[in-house]
Amino acid sequence: MFAGSQGQFPLTQNVTVVEGGTANLTCRVDQNDNTSLQWSNPAQQTLYFDDKKALRDNRIELVRASWHELSISVSDVSLSDEGQYTCSLFTMPVKTSKAFLTVLGVPEKPQITGFTSPVMEGERMQLTCKTSGSKPAADIRWFKNDKEVKDVKYLKEEDANRKTFTVSSTLDFLADRNDDGAVVSCRVDHESLNATPQIAMQVLEIHYTPLVKIISSNSWPEEGQSIILTCESKGKPVPEPVLWTKDGGELPDPERMVVNGRVLSISFLNKTDNGTYRCEAKNPIGRNSTEYVLIVHDVFNTLLPTTVIPSLTTATVTTTVALTASTTTSATAISTRDPNALAGQTGPDHALIGGIVAVVVFVTLCSIILLGRYLARHKGTYLTNEAKGAEDAPDADTAIINAEGSQVNAEEKKEYFI
Repeated sequence: MFAGSQGQFPLTQNVTVVEGGTANLTCRVDQNDNTSLQWSNPAQQTLYFDDKKALRDNRIELVRASWHELSISVSDVSLSDEGQYTCSLFTMPVKTSKAFLTVLGVPEKPQITGFTSPVMEGERMQLTCKTSGSKPAADIRWFKNDKEVKDVKYLKEEDANRKTFTVSSTLDFLADRNDDGAVVSCRVDHESLNATPQIAMQVLEIHYTPLVKIISSNSWPEEGQSIILTCESKGKPVPEPVLWTKDGGELPDPERMVVNGRVLSISFLNKTDNGTYRCEAKNPIGRNSTEYVLIVHDVFNTLLPTTVIPSLTTATVTTTVALTASTTTSATAISTRDPNALAGQTGPDHALIGGIVAVVVFVTLCSIILLGRYLARHKGTYLTNEAKGAEDAPDADTAIINAEGSQVNAEEKKEYFI
């Protein structure tokens, strides 16, 4: 808003300009009866009287001159131009209006100091960002990978000209491997920068010992299968080729245990491969290792249940007892099988099944033979008793009478007791 009131009175307004820019000073009069206007500087030196230049300064120029307005411009403004400028209307008495010219000091491009490359993990780092020449004092903010860091120190000092300021800020933290490659930036905010802050950046380089991890290709390794163990190592500088060991010593079977860079491949697994495998990586900063415990599992066999159960259900009582004993023996043999035996050795199981079938066939044949002989004996006795005493009979009636066990003979065999 313009200073002063409407009518026969000069009107002005305050002006803010960036150092090196151009300031426009305007004085207006709504109602003027041909009265002169004049601009003067903070030292009360006349700059312009109406359209006539009074001070020899090439930076000051006339913009517009009339009975209602007197406007001038000051180019390449410096901090010394700051102050209170006066517009005078030469009436009786003289009327004046003040306009304050504010000159903003532009902060210099910031610089980050205190960084030495590389930094070892765990060391303390102190980075300082500094900028000078700001008016008013600039604001400094720290960022790490675009995330603002709040816990910083801030210091403001007045420059020798007693007009501008030097501002510094310190970021203090412990170096961590996660900070390797991170971008630390110092941002200077100031109203003279027109929402375009000045930024200084520093890329961190952190050296650290290797981080080691083993990845397995098979979560349930069984006998006869293969497994691939990959040793992932990350460090700076880059770790040297890794070293594979088993149970604290060298790999026992180089033909099946093949190392290719960071990868250990084991083929045709068996129980002798059980153990602790260690992967070790090192670089100039230090070394690190990790372990993987390998357990080789038995191959799951589904043939036994479907082969033994039918024999139990088709045998007689006597055969069932014998088969139960055989089955128990088979189960014991299976459970006590050598854990280091290779997968696929199923010969003893087939021999057991063949033995059981042979026993069943033998018992069945013996039962049939015994049953046949029993039936043959009983049938011969019946036929012999039936024909006894009838061989010499002339006819059938006589044969029946003479036959052993007839009523006639029965009468002869009666005994009497007195």
